Amino acid sequence: MSAQIIQHNGQPAFAVIPYAEWQAILDRLEDIEDRTDAAAARDEETFPIEFVERCLSDEPPLRIWREYRGFTLQALADQCGVTRQMLSMLEHDKTRPSAALLGRLAAALQCEMEDLQAKSNPPSVSGAERSALTD
Repeated sequence: MSAQIIQHNGQPAFAVIPYAEWQAILDRLEDIEDRTDAAAARDEETFPIEFVERCLSDEPPLRIWREYRGFTLQALADQCGVTRQMLSMLEHDKTRPSAALLGRLAAALQCEMEDLQAKSNPPSVSGAERSALTD
């Protein structure tokens, strides 16, 4: 790389490089950003279409997440410190969970608290994707 260093008060202040070299630096930076973005996307959880379709249905979100994560009612109840009957009531919308219980359920199911409440808002699906799935 050929750079001309311009000094100010005896200290390097600017580097002037040919435009082609500047463009090559920008191209390399863009490649690095693309690789970083691709690596981050691989780390995000994706969901099968069957799961998303269930989230879009009227089915209780707690049941959808519980079954998707492979929990029985009893196993999830034990992990969250409640009874199986309480979870059943929550799944059938016969009672509302406290914020603390909702937090424990979300932690156990590795989802957001809102995912367990909003029946029409599946995780990681934008409005455009959602409408495309239902068209």
